[in-house]
Amino acid sequence: MRATIPVLMLAMLAGSLAAAAGEADVENVRVTAAPGGTYRFDVTVRHADEGWDHYADRWEVVGDGGEVHATRVLLHPHVDEQPFERSEAGVAIPDGIAKVTVRAHDSVHGFGGKEMTVPLPGR
Repeated sequence: MRATIPVLMLAMLAGSLAAAAGEADVENVRVTAAPGGTYRFDVTVRHADEGWDHYADRWEVVGDGGEVHATRVLLHPHVDEQPFERSEAGVAIPDGIAKVTVRAHDSVHGFGGKEMTVPLPGR
């Protein structure tokens, strides 16, 4: 019985450490209108990336109805680069939409961190 207690405690500790990085937060969003009616999004994300098992793996531009207008896949962990900024250009947003929400996703928790709702220039 004694040997199972430390093993159980180690398992619980490992589970809590896996979630220690928390959720990915959007810290800043810059939106620029581009020729042709598209937009460029420069998004700053903060997440305590721990390596390939737990890192911020994408961010999305979402409309009021939940429709995803763009997804920027983050191809690797940013352990030593926090916060970090990545951009996505050529994002088409349908007419009639004046603002969007940008949300970040991580490989353990999914969505759930800080989001930012921003106006679209010229709308």
